[in-house]
Amino acid sequence: MPTYINTIETALPPNLANQNQIADFMVEHLNLNEREEKRLRVLYRASGIKQRYSVLRDFAENLNGQSFFKEDAFPSAKPRMLIYQTHAINLAKKACENAIKTSGINKSEITHLIAVSCTGMYAPGLDIELIEQLGLSTSTQRTSINFMGCYAAFNAMKVADNIISSNPDANVLIACVELCSIHLQEKKDDENLLANAIFGDGAAAMILTSSPSNRSLEMRNFFSDLALNARDEMGWYIGDHGFEMHLTSKVPDVIKEGIGQLTDRLLEKIKLQVSDIDFFAIHPGGKRILDVIEEKLHITKEQNKAAREILSSHGNMSSPTVLFVIKRILESMTVADDQKHLLSFAFGPGLTMESAVLKTHIHA
Repeated sequence: MPTYINTIETALPPNLANQNQIADFMVEHLNLNEREEKRLRVLYRASGIKQRYSVLRDFAENLNGQSFFKEDAFPSAKPRMLIYQTHAINLAKKACENAIKTSGINKSEITHLIAVSCTGMYAPGLDIELIEQLGLSTSTQRTSINFMGCYAAFNAMKVADNIISSNPDANVLIACVELCSIHLQEKKDDENLLANAIFGDGAAAMILTSSPSNRSLEMRNFFSDLALNARDEMGWYIGDHGFEMHLTSKVPDVIKEGIGQLTDRLLEKIKLQVSDIDFFAIHPGGKRILDVIEEKLHITKEQNKAAREILSSHGNMSSPTVLFVIKRILESMTVADDQKHLLSFAFGPGLTMESAVLKTHIHA
């Protein structure tokens, strides 16, 4: 029995800053010299990002020294986790409430909750707080997917698919929330400048069931692979001053090398080719990642428009980001787009490459 994504909803924190404002903040707080500042501003201009959201006010406002990130005194891990505990639940709750409302499913009918995050952890955690604050049944079965990075939503979808395959009466709520901006590091090396240039905050929620709604996506096939020869090109570690992103400029080249085979192995199981794909929902991990995938799969920027738009307006929000892209595509569909195929990718530490084919069910 197929599993259907019946609704996707998103939520954003209230603080919005454009890339120039964030660049100004970085120049001041990292004490960059003229050469370093020039390098940073070139990086920000080339990012393909116009603006990003944060739970923090630091990046857009002059707070007269009252910011969370104080020059020469960036916070340790504990204050960052306190920020996470305060704000992650509110953002996730908002996305979940929107998803429940849109789906038409009563919250009492939700049987399973999957909470996804890699930017904070505590216990009792996000899953239990969502049960309480959403008013879900205390007997709702809970799963937490933590620290898997930008591809984690795919793992949540596969867990939901397994649940529904074994229990067609199940209604699964997935909540992905990331506060990437709270982990800004006081470092000037290329890796940290790159990470600080692209990540933002956001949340997305989905409800999955065994029957389609008027606007839903059927899960057709998943395929995941590891480029172990590149495992050191991307990492996510817990340090004394929060979570530390290790991200090298080689990541797009690794994806370029592996994306063709990944796509072929995904599609061969359901006897499709890239030419059979109608929509593309690619995780916008960065502008160059989008460039190399378009090149290798021979798709146009217009075909990949949704990913580029989300990158520009939100940056990379880690796990929710690909769901923002899928939601944008789904909302643009008409009845004429019924029974079409959507190909989606996401990438993360490992180096992990995740892929999925979804089939549209669009009815008046």
